[in-house]
Amino acid sequence: MTIALTTVLIYAKDMQRTARFYVEHFGYASDCKVVDGLISLQPLHGGAEILIHQAAKSLKFGSAVLKLSFSVADVEQFVAQAAARGLAFGTVHQAHGYAFANTKDPDGNSISVSSRQYRTI
Repeated sequence: MTIALTTVLIYAKDMQRTARFYVEHFGYASDCKVVDGLISLQPLHGGAEILIHQAAKSLKFGSAVLKLSFSVADVEQFVAQAAARGLAFGTVHQAHGYAFANTKDPDGNSISVSSRQYRTI
């Protein structure tokens, strides 16, 4: 039996805003239309599909139990390009042969960009 993580579902206060965030900053494609209660985002360069779902009013945001980590070859370059588009990251950290930096999406979900996949040691 083969098993693979192919889809991440994100609950959002504002589905359109969250969908546009991932399209603009993380290389996803979407027409941002709601179909069957979801907005589908397709990765342009490999990786998991993201589905955006309307969050219930009772859902409490701000307590992170999951972090999305996007692999990039050059974290400092990605962070600089993101800043030019209006997305701020925290400090770029160096760790055991790779770099990473953190930010949050419009709903407060934790996100990192990391070069760990490309490390040389």
